[in-house]
Amino acid sequence: MIKKSRLQLLMIIVFSLMLSSCVSNKDILYFQDGEEYKETEIEYYESTIQPNDILSIEITAAMPETAIPYNRQSPGGGTINNTNLDVLKLRGYLVNPKGYVSIPVLGKVLANGLTTTGLGDRITQMLEDGNHLVDPVVTVRLLNAKVTVLGEVKQSGTFGFTEQSLTVPQALGYAGDLTINGRRDQIMLIRESDGKRTITHVDLTTANWMDNPKYVVKPNDVIIVPPNKAKVKTAGYVGTVATIVAITSTLVSIAILIFR
Repeated sequence: MIKKSRLQLLMIIVFSLMLSSCVSNKDILYFQDGEEYKETEIEYYESTIQPNDILSIEITAAMPETAIPYNRQSPGGGTINNTNLDVLKLRGYLVNPKGYVSIPVLGKVLANGLTTTGLGDRITQMLEDGNHLVDPVVTVRLLNAKVTVLGEVKQSGTFGFTEQSLTVPQALGYAGDLTINGRRDQIMLIRESDGKRTITHVDLTTANWMDNPKYVVKPNDVIIVPPNKAKVKTAGYVGTVATIVAITSTLVSIAILIFR
């Protein structure tokens, strides 16, 4: 009778260990209320330019040759024309700590706090007001946008992107998606903007937050995926399913040796 009660106690312990690693569907499914989400108009948010950003600035005009002096020249003469992103970064316009970029002929132009569209408009206005060019067209793009993804993802790291609009789910896609142990309702988003740092949380289990500005990643954002309760509970003694099976087998073997 004593042996039987001991064996029952041992099996209860094993069963408890296995239950502690279980995760319910509501903890792992994305956008669970997606069917209830109503069609909404998409509002695109542009990021503002900050110090240490690297910009591509191209200036053209009705007479292309007149715009050559306003563009950065390559070492061999002529304007830069290279599709290699790393080369473009090295030859791009670096925003200095005070928020200015230096453009040929025009000199220093304040870029800090403006969007790429806003900076393009400012340069265009300067070219027109100074009678520099006729019908100038200015194209500005951010070259060194990056997002860092850490925590319970398949491949953490810092990822560069050239898209003007990148969402949090897309950024997590760069990291190979969340692991089964990632907590989807409390993802931490660290953001630096306009000289301030904020920490907010994102809930991927609902679709309601897709209309929030947090849905769109900004350059230099840090996304941290915390572990769920199952991962935390098992962190001290159980790592994976294979570990659970190994522990169970060991305990059963010990029980057989003790109670036979």
